[in-house]
Amino acid sequence: MSEVSSKELYEFKRTLKELSEKKGRGTELVSVYVPPDRQISDVAKHMKEELSQSANIKSKQTKKNVQSAIEVIVQRLRLFPRPPEKGLVLFVGMIPKGGPGTEKMETYVFEPPEPIQTYTYHCNSEFFLEPLQHMMDVKEIYGLAVIDRKEATIATLKGKRVDILKHLTSGVPGKHKAGGQSQRRFDRLIDLAAHEFKKRIGDHMNDAFLGIEDFKGIILGGPGHTKEEFYKGEYLQYELKNKVIATVDTSYTGEFGIREVIDKSMDLLEEIDVMKEKQLVQKFLKELIDEHGLASYGEEEVRKNLQMGAVDTLIISEDLVQTRKSMKCLNCGRNVKITYKDPNADEELICEKCGDRMKVVDTRDLVDDFVEMAEEVGSDVEIISTETEEGVQLFKAFGGIAAILRYKV
Repeated sequence: MSEVSSKELYEFKRTLKELSEKKGRGTELVSVYVPPDRQISDVAKHMKEELSQSANIKSKQTKKNVQSAIEVIVQRLRLFPRPPEKGLVLFVGMIPKGGPGTEKMETYVFEPPEPIQTYTYHCNSEFFLEPLQHMMDVKEIYGLAVIDRKEATIATLKGKRVDILKHLTSGVPGKHKAGGQSQRRFDRLIDLAAHEFKKRIGDHMNDAFLGIEDFKGIILGGPGHTKEEFYKGEYLQYELKNKVIATVDTSYTGEFGIREVIDKSMDLLEEIDVMKEKQLVQKFLKELIDEHGLASYGEEEVRKNLQMGAVDTLIISEDLVQTRKSMKCLNCGRNVKITYKDPNADEELICEKCGDRMKVVDTRDLVDDFVEMAEEVGSDVEIISTETEEGVQLFKAFGGIAAILRYKV
């Protein structure tokens, strides 16, 4: 999987939040997950079977709404000769907008950020979001290895999923209580065998980890000092050696040792993700207090710098919930754009030029507006959570909009 950008993650989170707030009057919201290797014709056939089964629903209104939703799904499936690369998700159902008789059919069809593993049809009063919520937990890929003189196990960790890639045994003999010259010769043979084993571990780790596109780091574990000897020696390719995050002591080797490494490293891995956000905001703050610093904040100032192409990195808070409305005067044709802090605001605006009423011609999320501007001028975009002190400071002290500049404006 290619790395999911903070913008894509933000949009995915927003879609999930929107879907989680949808509620049906009865068990009439339909969710369908189609894996990439599933034939569309098989899914369409199953939908027709479900349409037939829905005739047994006792409530006339629920039956009508379920059948309508399935018919919409069948229509949408016709647009796909085959599922997209990661599969297809469809959410369709009647959503009440107020009192009785105010339901409106809503349809969401998209490719998820991670491949769908299992075909699912689900009908309930809420959309079935668990598989997508699980995708939110999927993080970057880390390499794990537990090493001692006798054995080594190599694995990858992606989100909560652990894949054991290789288990190696050394054949290194144990300590021998001989005396004199034979003892020294035997010790040399043991050291040589241990060195060859560590070389073999390094070769397998190089082969396993160097080809991973979204590889973030390695954690080494094991009882004793072999893991440190391995790390300090020339056994790993230099790129991988630079990605070793930590070594941790474990009581076990093998798969139990891998589990122990994960248990002891979860706080560390979470901290790595948090540190990226902290460091970015800290870099902005450092630029801000420097007399010749390259920092900008606030909607108006950052917008102006984006238009000039002066922004290197746009930093936006994911808690920013505002809308940007384009207004047009019905009389003189004057156009203005205004940002509203309340996304549901419906204020009437009077034209300053002719005094006539202005009409809303376009409404969009403020984050989307800024991201689009940044993409047009090739600026990087980072969307920051409020899970850190720095993220809260960005949102509260700087209005959730900041930038690190390419040059002094």
